[in-house]
Amino acid sequence: MALGKVSVNNLNLSQGAVTEVERYFLFIGAGPKSQGQVIALNTDSDLDVMLGIPASDLKTQVTAARLNGGDRWACLAIPLVAEKTWQDALTTALEQNYSFEAIVICAPVSSGDELGDMHEAAIGLSNTYGRRAFVMASSAGIQAGMSWSQYLAAQKAITEGLAAPRVLCVPQLHGNDLGVLAGRLATAEVSIADSPMRVATGAVLGLGPVPVDAEGVPLTLAVRAELDKSRFSVTQTYADYEGVYWGDGNMLDTPGSDFRVIEYLRIVDKAARRVRPLLIRRVGDRRLNSSANSMASNKTFLMTPLRAMAKSTTFAGQVFPGEIETPADDAIVLNWTSKTAIEVYISVRPLNCPKDLTANIALDLSIAE
Repeated sequence: MALGKVSVNNLNLSQGAVTEVERYFLFIGAGPKSQGQVIALNTDSDLDVMLGIPASDLKTQVTAARLNGGDRWACLAIPLVAEKTWQDALTTALEQNYSFEAIVICAPVSSGDELGDMHEAAIGLSNTYGRRAFVMASSAGIQAGMSWSQYLAAQKAITEGLAAPRVLCVPQLHGNDLGVLAGRLATAEVSIADSPMRVATGAVLGLGPVPVDAEGVPLTLAVRAELDKSRFSVTQTYADYEGVYWGDGNMLDTPGSDFRVIEYLRIVDKAARRVRPLLIRRVGDRRLNSSANSMASNKTFLMTPLRAMAKSTTFAGQVFPGEIETPADDAIVLNWTSKTAIEVYISVRPLNCPKDLTANIALDLSIAE
């Protein structure tokens, strides 16, 4: 004999959104006010109130970032006291459970070892917290009494022989280049898959004065081209085209790497952030098993964030592409290595993007009928 029973359970199918950290940067630099505190800033913030009235490198870079970051710009900032380091500030932010896409360190570096330390910190974030971030560092601009030749030699020595794939370095040629690039990367006007080189985004805003060397020679495109070859990220101009723009966001990676420019790293990091919580929800879940139906359904399940990243929009006859190409059926492969361990291989394909354009013009001397 038995009594009837009815139960209704809520099933969580893991279809909700993941908290977005893209375009949210942590700025660390010396400042006279709120030292050691994590300060949340946006376009409405009074920087004199939040960061202090006196000029500081932190406030200079944050001001430039806000100007270039658009109407949805927001960031975190930690003003440092003299005896504290950026490592101390990063630890503070992590202890308070803040998440961010990039760490912007305002104090200029003078050696490759410092950049290597920053890369190790970014790797440590992934190893310890499962969080992915890149570091935006800077080097000093040209100093009084220096020629451009001497400046180039000093800068090249910083990045020579260095492998730091999660770090990019910006020479402070105009005094606020780092903040300008940080804002350009954080603007919601464009995708994280867009290069900072994108001219359609518009010219950079609020860039400091053009530097000159000891002989009064202003910064040239040739100097910037040499810095770019040494993997620095620099501004650029186009002859007979108004405005100052940006070149590639160069990562300090090795030749032949897939992640030598920032936009490739950002889309892979975003995909990883979206896939990770889905994998966590599958721990100990027998819905993921080696049967054909399970393998097919879980490939579809794990492909959900990729399809969202690939979604494009058509407006006024123009297609605004997604962040990646639409994933093919073989973009995800599941491989069981034991009864309890599975490896997932995911392919993320960026769209083609023109950075070197050439037009060939021919003269047509045929006689029209």
